[in-house]
Amino acid sequence: MLRTGELIADRAVRLIAKKALVILVIAIGLPGSLMLMASAANAQEARSAASMAALKDKTAKLGAPKIEGTEEVGGKSVPVLYFGSTKMNNNFTIVDEVAKEGGPGMVATLFVKAGEEYIRVATSVRLPDDGRAVGTVLAAPALDSIKAGQPYYGEVEVLGTQYITDYEPIKDASGETIGAYFVGYKK
Repeated sequence: MLRTGELIADRAVRLIAKKALVILVIAIGLPGSLMLMASAANAQEARSAASMAALKDKTAKLGAPKIEGTEEVGGKSVPVLYFGSTKMNNNFTIVDEVAKEGGPGMVATLFVKAGEEYIRVATSVRLPDDGRAVGTVLAAPALDSIKAGQPYYGEVEVLGTQYITDYEPIKDASGETIGAYFVGYKK
C-alpha cells in the first residue's frame, strides 16, 4: 500500500509528465503546422505541375541549358538562351505546344537572366494587341524565389491577368540560375 506522501509524490510526477508531454507536443506541432501552412501557400496545382513537367521535359530533350551571345528580344538586347544547340529566344514552338497541351487558358514562358532581371524570350503570353509578351520582365513575388534559386507556385498577376502559376529556375551545368521556366493558367 502506498502511503499518503508517496501518493502525493506519484501524482506530482504524473502531473509533471503530462505537462512535459503537452509542452513537447506544442514544441513539435507548432513549427510543423506553420511549415504546412507556409507550404500550402506555395503549393503546386496539379494542372500547372503537369504543364511544368511537359515544358521541362521538352526542353531537356534538346540538351543542357546554356547562355551564349546576345540578341534583341522585344526591343531589348538580352543573352541568348539555348537548350543544347536550339536557340530559344524568339522561338515559340515549345511554349506554344505546352500551352496547347495544357488546355484552355494555359500559357508558357522561358525567361533568361539579364543582369538582375529575367526577360521573357519565348512565350505564349499575349499582349492586348495580340502580340507576344517577349521582352517583358519577371516581377515579384516569383522574382524573389527565382533569384534565390527556388521555385514559386501560386497566384500571380501577369500583365493584368490573374494566373495560377509555376515558376522554376533554369540552371546551367554549373548549377547557376540562368533563367526561369513559367507555366500558368487563367484563374
